[in-house]
Amino acid sequence: MCKTIKQKVHFKAPPEVIYSLLTDSKKYAALTGKKATIGKKAGAAFSVYGGQATGIIVELVRNKRIVQAWQGHSFPDGIFSMATFNLKPSKTGTELVLIHRGVPKQMIPSIELGWRKYNWDPIKRYLEKQA
Repeated sequence: MCKTIKQKVHFKAPPEVIYSLLTDSKKYAALTGKKATIGKKAGAAFSVYGGQATGIIVELVRNKRIVQAWQGHSFPDGIFSMATFNLKPSKTGTELVLIHRGVPKQMIPSIELGWRKYNWDPIKRYLEKQA
């Protein structure tokens, strides 16, 4: 059985900065400390965290939305989930809403923690250094 993760996070930077951090291979690798290869258009492949998460980019709407068919290295064979990142300007920067559908139920706690620990926290630390 699969479930949905929803997380809302605020960043003190405009949407174009957050979008770039999530879609640029070099920037993403610098944030996470792991190899990342992220395609630049819908239909392209991506691999992040040194291959621990892979998939296909389904949709890119510059500075607004990223949709990925996503598979973690420990997912059961043939199971893909859909991760949607919605970026919206806020008074202090960007509100990012992640909706990650189709996550195997038993993996929800580790995937939720992973988004925070390996994505949102490193982005916040990066932005603090830039300020």
